[in-house]
This record gives sequence, structure tokens and C-alpha cells, in this order.
Amino acid sequence: MHDMPELRRLIKDVPDYPKPGIVFKDFTPLLADPRGLALAVELMANPFRTQRVDLVVGAESRGFIFGIAIAQALSAGFVPVRKAGKLPRAVRGVSYELEYGTDRLEMHADAVARGVRVLIVDDLLATGGTLAACSRLISECGGDTVGHTVLIELTALKGRSKLPDQALVHSVLEY
Repeated sequence: MHDMPELRRLIKDVPDYPKPGIVFKDFTPLLADPRGLALAVELMANPFRTQRVDLVVGAESRGFIFGIAIAQALSAGFVPVRKAGKLPRAVRGVSYELEYGTDRLEMHADAVARGVRVLIVDDLLATGGTLAACSRLISECGGDTVGHTVLIELTALKGRSKLPDQALVHSVLEY
């Protein structure tokens, strides 16, 4: 696609962040560029325009940035999935493995009803842990994950293999 170099130009590599050996993909310059932001949201939403998406779920915290914009583009609602202890009402949660330990994601227990069609949004697909945990959470609520969309996928980490086979996985940029 002819606009990919424009998006890639707006993503800055930050070596050794958050720890030595990691090259962090900083997309905050893309957020500050109106054309880049609009293009990223469009490209993340487009594969799902012909699907019926009832809700968009965004994973804390960078999934919130794109999730709300994509929900608006698809005329869907938005549900935040938060780290443990951040939501004020009754929650449903799942724990998942990290490289060094475990973490927990939660959403309000009544946020996703049985049969609701959900698109999961995050900024990055790396190891797949966060997106897989979101899928599991939606499934446990009786919702149906119709897909996952991310701005960036780090293909060498093979995170896509952890996601449900029936759901479309879409990434705008692959590194």
C-alpha cells in the first residue's frame, strides 16, 4: 500500500527500552500527525467494515487510543479491558502468562453479553498474551470475537499463533 512508508516514518525506534536488547516501536509521533492518525485508524478498521461488530474491546492502555476511534468508525460501542483493580464495579477477569510471571486483565462483568460480536484492538501484537487473554475473557462472557486488529505486529515473536483460529487477525504494519 502506498501509504505504508508514511506510517513507518512516523514510528520511531527506541533502542534498549524498556530494557536492554529491546527496540521499542514508539508510535506517539503518529498520534500527533492528523493524517497519520486518521490513516492508521482507517486501515485498522477497514477489514471489519463488512462484519457486524457490536463492541470494540481495547486493552489497557494503548488499545484505548485506537479502540475508541475504531468503535466510532464502525458505529460500535467501546469496552475497556483493564489491569486488575482498576474498575469500580463487579468484574470478570483472566490471568495470563508474561515472559517473567503473570498478569491479570479485567472488564466489568456485565460489559459483554452472550452473542455480542466483539473486535479486539491493541497497538501491538508481540507474544500474543494480551490479545489471547482478551479473547478468553470475551469467550467466558459468551461473546464472539470476530477479529483482532493492531497497528504493529512483531512477526518474529509469533504471537498470532496464540489467537483463536476462527477470528481474523489484522495488522497494519509488520516488523
